[in-house]
Amino acid sequence: MYKKILLPTDGSAYADQAVERAKKLIADDGEIVILSVAGQLTSSAFQFRSKIKKVNEKLKREAHQAVDNVASKFNDDYNIKKMVVTGFPAESIKQVSIDENIDLIVISASGKSGIHKFVIGSVAEKVLKNSDIDVLLIHND
Repeated sequence: MYKKILLPTDGSAYADQAVERAKKLIADDGEIVILSVAGQLTSSAFQFRSKIKKVNEKLKREAHQAVDNVASKFNDDYNIKKMVVTGFPAESIKQVSIDENIDLIVISASGKSGIHKFVIGSVAEKVLKNSDIDVLLIHND
């Protein structure tokens, strides 16, 4: 059993499949950290700052919704911490795993990127290759 599990989500149904695995692997007194990484656009000479700001706010709202959705799949018996950070997903997942002293990352093999249907999802692959801690990669049908 693990004391602290990181459960990243991108809001896709694939990410939800990792929930049951995390439930089985967490220690009775352990904590599950549910994380969503919101992307952030930066403005350029060809884009209006107000539009970029609206898009970034929408991305952050979607990330919070994704975390809340996953958290709703756990009952009160579980110690849950919800987190939303801004950045690049794989790098942010690794940094949160370090900052939060995570013992195990449980991540889905595929998410929103349909182009990666026949291979490991790009974020999951980067996390798997670059993590210094155990990663449980959940295979999706």
